[in-house]
Amino acid sequence: MPKGMNQKFKLYRLAQIMLEKTDEDHYITMPEILAALEEYEITADRKSIYNDLRDLEVLGIEVEGEPVGNRYHYHVVSRPFELPELKLLVDAIQSSRFITERKTNALIRKLEKLVSKYEAMKLQRQVYVSGRIKTMNESIYYTVDAIHNAISENRKIRFQYFQWNVKKEMELRHKGAYYHISPWGLSWKDENYYLVGYDSNAEQIKHYRVDKMLHIQMSEEAREGKEHFKKFNMADYAKKSFGMFGGKEQAVKLLVENSLAGVMIDRFGKDIMLIPADEEHFTVNVDVHVSNQFLGWIFSLGEGVKIVSPPQVVEQMNQEIARQAQKYNGNAGAE
Repeated sequence: MPKGMNQKFKLYRLAQIMLEKTDEDHYITMPEILAALEEYEITADRKSIYNDLRDLEVLGIEVEGEPVGNRYHYHVVSRPFELPELKLLVDAIQSSRFITERKTNALIRKLEKLVSKYEAMKLQRQVYVSGRIKTMNESIYYTVDAIHNAISENRKIRFQYFQWNVKKEMELRHKGAYYHISPWGLSWKDENYYLVGYDSNAEQIKHYRVDKMLHIQMSEEAREGKEHFKKFNMADYAKKSFGMFGGKEQAVKLLVENSLAGVMIDRFGKDIMLIPADEEHFTVNVDVHVSNQFLGWIFSLGEGVKIVSPPQVVEQMNQEIARQAQKYNGNAGAE
């Protein structure tokens, strides 16, 4: 038999051919395998290919041969990810606001390489979510990585923080001064990624929108605030914050119509106690960061929810209602 060309690439190309051209529903014959190798200027005999197909198992690629008529059909029978799993990943990437459009497409193309060319077509799907607006900050992909690195190395980070102005321009906050924060975790809340960290100057836990962070740098200083995070529950923190806006954490008692039980459970979890108040209502006690966003959420539920206590939160709601009423009453008759 003539010695095949490019033999050192043969096993690699064979793996590439099998992974790209076969799956549970698509097979390839031995003549087709040999022809595909020839496209890479690799010649081989059948016997060596049989051995190579067995060797692919060492690489984690399991190939199965099935007799069909007078010849065998070969295909890959297992992969690291199943197609439904990859579809979920694609959907999550496409629906995530904090990943830019360009990075979204690049990530999906990489995921497509994990399946055959036939299944890759099924990953080219669009997830349409009402009001979905992708971030314009291309650096977020690397900002998240830098935050994780700082956490693993127990270091502080420095970064600039911006907001959008009415001219749709990035406007640095604090006149461009760098924030110096001890990162302790990341939270995904209300379609945005947030850094949760400790501000040593303010001596308190704060959070920052990751897509609004710029020019992140790892500091030489060790992180601070460990004592504040010993019993800190990241998921609980996000659950108590409405729109991730700050506010004093307080225990609030609500009177809620029975029809809104699902709304309470969706927002605060199944561990809350729904205590019957009468045939049509129940009460529930929740720990929340009381902010205008929380009051707005209560207001959006209309007559179905009422704040019962504490008195200072009830008063906050009354003041906010009066303030809004005055604002719109002041516009009465305006054209």
